[in-house]
Amino acid sequence: MSPVASDVFDSLRSTLAERIMYFDGGMGTMIQQLGLEESDFRGEMFKDHPKSLQGNNDMLVLTQPDAILNIHKNFLLAGADFVETNTFSSTSIAQADYALQEHVYRLNVEAAKIAKRACAEVEAEGHGRKYVAGSLGPTNRTLSISPSVEQPELRNVTFDELADAYAEQARGLLDGGVDVLLIETIFDTANAKAALFAVDQLFENEPEKYPRRPVFISGTITDRSGRTLSGQTAEAFSISVGHGNPMVLGLNCALDAYIICYPNAGLPNAMGGYDETPEITGSHVAEFARDGLVNIVGGCCGTTPEHIASIRKLCSGFAPRPRQPKPYSDHMLLSGLEPSRIGPNTNFVNIGERCNVAGSRKFCKLIKNDEYDEALAIAKLQVENGAQVLDLNFDDGLLDGVKCMTKFCNLISSEPDIAKVPLCIDSSDFAVVEAGLKCTQGKCIVNSISLKNGEEDFIEVATRIRRYGAAVVVMAFDENGQAADKEGKVRICSRSYKILVEKVGFNPNDIIFDPNILTIGTGMEEHNDYARYFIEAIEPIKKQCPGCHISGGVSNLSFSFRGMNTVREAMHSVFLYHAIQRGMDFGIVNAGAMPIYTDIEEKLLNLCENIIWNKDPNATEELLAYAQEHGNQAKSKKQDDTWRNESVEKRLEYALIKGIDKFVVDDTEEARQNKTLYPKPLNVIEGPLMAGMSIVGDLFGAGKMFLPQVIKSARVMKKAVAHLIPFMEIEREQSLKAQGIDPSMADEADIYNGTVVIATVKGDVHDIGKNIVAVVLGCNNFKVVDLGVMCPPNKILEAVDKHKADIVGLSGLITPSLDEMVFVAKELERTGHKLPLLIGGATTSKMHTAVKIAPKYSQPTIHVLDASRSVVTVSALLDETNKADYIEDISEEYEEIREEYLDSLSDRVYLPIDAARKQKFSIDFHAQPPVKPKQLGLQVIEDVDLKRCIDYIDWKPFFEVWQLRGRYPNRAYPKIFDDETVGAEAKKVFNEGQALLNRIINEKLVKGKGVFGIFPANAVGDDIEIYEDESRTTVKKTLYGLRQQAEKVDKSDPYYCMSDFIATKDCGIPDYVGMFAVTCGIGADELADQFAKENDDYNSIMVKALADRLAEAFAEMLHEDLRRKYWGYAESENFNLKYDGIRPAPGYPTQPDHTEKKTYWQLLEADVYACMELTESFSMVPAASVSGLYFAHPKSEYFAVGKIARDQVENYANRKRSSIETVERWLAPILSYDPDNL
Repeated sequence: MSPVASDVFDSLRSTLAERIMYFDGGMGTMIQQLGLEESDFRGEMFKDHPKSLQGNNDMLVLTQPDAILNIHKNFLLAGADFVETNTFSSTSIAQADYALQEHVYRLNVEAAKIAKRACAEVEAEGHGRKYVAGSLGPTNRTLSISPSVEQPELRNVTFDELADAYAEQARGLLDGGVDVLLIETIFDTANAKAALFAVDQLFENEPEKYPRRPVFISGTITDRSGRTLSGQTAEAFSISVGHGNPMVLGLNCALDAYIICYPNAGLPNAMGGYDETPEITGSHVAEFARDGLVNIVGGCCGTTPEHIASIRKLCSGFAPRPRQPKPYSDHMLLSGLEPSRIGPNTNFVNIGERCNVAGSRKFCKLIKNDEYDEALAIAKLQVENGAQVLDLNFDDGLLDGVKCMTKFCNLISSEPDIAKVPLCIDSSDFAVVEAGLKCTQGKCIVNSISLKNGEEDFIEVATRIRRYGAAVVVMAFDENGQAADKEGKVRICSRSYKILVEKVGFNPNDIIFDPNILTIGTGMEEHNDYARYFIEAIEPIKKQCPGCHISGGVSNLSFSFRGMNTVREAMHSVFLYHAIQRGMDFGIVNAGAMPIYTDIEEKLLNLCENIIWNKDPNATEELLAYAQEHGNQAKSKKQDDTWRNESVEKRLEYALIKGIDKFVVDDTEEARQNKTLYPKPLNVIEGPLMAGMSIVGDLFGAGKMFLPQVIKSARVMKKAVAHLIPFMEIEREQSLKAQGIDPSMADEADIYNGTVVIATVKGDVHDIGKNIVAVVLGCNNFKVVDLGVMCPPNKILEAVDKHKADIVGLSGLITPSLDEMVFVAKELERTGHKLPLLIGGATTSKMHTAVKIAPKYSQPTIHVLDASRSVVTVSALLDETNKADYIEDISEEYEEIREEYLDSLSDRVYLPIDAARKQKFSIDFHAQPPVKPKQLGLQVIEDVDLKRCIDYIDWKPFFEVWQLRGRYPNRAYPKIFDDETVGAEAKKVFNEGQALLNRIINEKLVKGKGVFGIFPANAVGDDIEIYEDESRTTVKKTLYGLRQQAEKVDKSDPYYCMSDFIATKDCGIPDYVGMFAVTCGIGADELADQFAKENDDYNSIMVKALADRLAEAFAEMLHEDLRRKYWGYAESENFNLKYDGIRPAPGYPTQPDHTEKKTYWQLLEADVYACMELTESFSMVPAASVSGLYFAHPKSEYFAVGKIARDQVENYANRKRSSIETVERWLAPILSYDPDNL
């Protein structure tokens, strides 16, 4: 070990034993009070520096040294024993923001000298000894957290870069004369470990120049969870940095360190200031001192010399925290995000082995295929199955071990469920080991090192491992090879232990020996005692190496029995049963894959005992014979038709749950024939059929069945009911005639739980979601009256009255539907209806329902998120027992939503439209001129190639139609098929969709048409003029734009309007705009209706879902063709999700005004060329249609207009020559005000 600056250590220990010591306060706070300007920060030294320097407080040690000196002295005179150097950000990484990297060493040297000078001057005045703490801040980068949500494995700094930066800083601070080094404000433990690595290496490599100084560490807990920003608990943090042997630690911990506490002066107020007075801060700190919790106290942000004086005054009467003996001194302390303590009474520690490319073919294949999400799932499963440590190994000739280890460790950091346990970094290549150690903030285990390359190499590698703060596995190898017998294992382990403890300075508790579990049952006599040798070596190794632990790779034992998993797992269990009793602490095992010793079949248990202890010379042959007799041959899964032997009631129930319609008519008829149990056909429905559907409803509500399954159940139910209806009609007519009643005048018998009328509102033709709701409710015995699409209010009200509805539901996809729903609610109120109103559809929301619709109707008005919630909502509304409580809860929730909404309106600031226009998004069209299209005018696509469209389909919305949503990492297609919950059903639905899609294309059941055009255009204000020809003298049409007005967080950000992407008329640069309208819905509605008539709701919905996907794919494909061929501004582009240009659609965030479609239709003649029409609410027919604009400039981008203010609405109405009331109606969803309350 390197020499130490004993004077500082001794002086501090002496003082800390007598009294509490005091740190200074917030340097930044004091600098802020100086009111310095840019010129003050620059000084003469940096007056011509190219970047702004204001706010770079650290550089003031060069440009305003007297000011920094006075701040230090004021804190010291207030009673501080320590002052921190003004170097919190004085690393090359942090100073790069100011282009001052070259000045970092000097910054630290001068900062230390100024602080030392302040101490000397105050000491000369008789105020006792003072100390300088060299501040090493956390930097503005983090090793444990990705800067990109989309790339969790990404890091914007490396361990080596941080360590180099900290080494440079520490060198400057020590050269300037600091007494201690303070690694502070640590929010990411990995950063702190890099600093400790750099400091230890500096002390170790240059001991004469840099004798060891005390190291203080201060961590930061970010919230009430008690964790650092990077997710570690306080104890895990202290374990992770414990190898640095800090003299003082800023968190209570499992170390024998002194405790420091220097809090802020409360939380910052809205203006960034601090309101706590010195007396308040002092009283808070004094509570810690009174309870004997601290040795050093001080202040951080917001604290002044007055705060420090108050703290010293109020704490001076209390004794310091007594230095405690090190807790868990006989334990190995490890950590992930959470601590792990392994001691004498700890149970056996499972090291999960499946994240090892050598031990798991599946894991190896995933890594080689770059399928890291799936590989992470294996790691998570290991932890869930009981692995307390996770072994990671990437040793394979075809893999870049360093790259793989780095990526996987970084990914683990983003998965708390995995990262909570310590890691075992396993590799025979030390470069790979170091790669893993550099990516982990916890305290790891390194597996492994040995003496096989000699003592010098062993010491060098072990020293680096200690510097990284890891425990180590030592293999029983030396220069002569592997220890096989008991004596060799004990000898090599004892020698290794002595070197590690005496020469390297390793904590004995951090040493794990692997005395080599070697393979038995090989047929070679010399191998027969290998298991016995290992077990018998455990006790003498632990006796000669106090504090050490024993581990081993258990799977090696049974390697001779590859492919015979039952035998292998039993052998492992028996081996561990005996090894653990002797003292084996760890084992690399497949957690969860071994049987319990007492559960092993008796014959197999005896065979395993014989081979492990070498009791029987024939043990290998006998165990092999057993293995062959009880092999793992896969048995073909036979179709289970035993349910057909059950009662007819059970058969119907099974058929409904499984969606099997093959036998349902015969079974239903069999039940109908049983007049004893079911005198009437209706009794079959009320009895076994409804019993089965009730189970289906329960399973669906519990999330144990998926929507496609439910729909298939409904198809079975409909088939059964369809068989019974003729018999019920005959019976009903006979009964009525017997009573002298004309059957045509009688009411239909009510056999349902309730009646629900549902409709897609006027102007909207989208009904996929509504149809799913109808099916789901039908499955739960509700009568559903589906009015279809484009339903005017009077039709809805008439149906409610005619069918005596219990509930009415409104659906819509486009934003104009929201206003139509408000109108229907008003009509329900005006006409005195008393039934609940349900609101659903893609464009709806709970917020809009609560704020806009519910106040217009005095009866319960409830937003239903999706089909799966519809049953719960309808059932609750019709449950007379609990109905009142349910409605009351909803009413209270919606009232809170309304209040929050109104509050947000009053708080949100909107720029006047003129001000927003002055801060528009600007493009230099001279530097990046528009590309002239290869051809102008209209182009018609008479019959699109649907087969080509398939390659452009985004399947994610397809699964959302069926409410199949995978969880990370299996959200998107095709990974959704691997999702544990919905994967199988998603694959099934997808396959059925593919089959229908192929049929649609092959039989030409659906047709796609489209039209697009490219026109000369220029921007005029917020609008875009479209010209007759290139002369640009005659305006053919105008596209009207809306501009963002809601004030931006960053006041310098632009306020977008889509006209910003087109060159202005005034600049004289010719520009162009495109537009399109495409559909793949021709024939889709007819095909869906045909399926519906056949009681096949499943395929009816499937047709519409597929048509929607084809239409979106058509639009995506056409956009690519336009970019590469028709416009030609990206001829060499390879299609991907990132390309130049955008295609915004009306009614969406970039242009929320649906009425703009009218201009598109006039220019494109879409009704003529594409057979597409607009409804009065500007919904497109067919429903599977897409339209929009084309902007070609590479700087054009999608944006959301957001809420707009009244002044823009007035201006917009004037430009469109429309009334304000009409514009407010169409733009209602984005108004920042309520027109009714003006």
